[in-house]
Amino acid sequence: MQDRPTASELLDAVRGFVERDVVPALDGTAKFHARVAANVLAIVARELALEDGHVEAEWLRLDDVLEPAILPADPAERRAALRARTETLCARIRDGDADADPFRAAVLAHLTATVREKLAIANPKLLSR
Repeated sequence: MQDRPTASELLDAVRGFVERDVVPALDGTAKFHARVAANVLAIVARELALEDGHVEAEWLRLDDVLEPAILPADPAERRAALRARTETLCARIRDGDADADPFRAAVLAHLTATVREKLAIANPKLLSR
């Protein structure tokens, strides 16, 4: 693990450079692509900062909606296990389990919170609307 600069600090520095120096110096398609690149860097920085907390929160919500399970310690295993649990939830929704309360209300609360967390990474401006 590196001390300083951190991955987040490096991403912020590159994003700032692109926004301050590169974007104003370009025109047309190149300017658009530079803005997209700066946005991608911002998304990656937010994901690094928020992902662990979001994964844990989503896991706990799935514990309430499905059955409790132990969250794996390894990040790759966490993502795979979370994906598998989400697929289980999707199958239950397809089977009609979420057509009536109380499961329906629990699923809607889980999905609303999960989408908000995803927007906090992908485009937090949409949350302020």
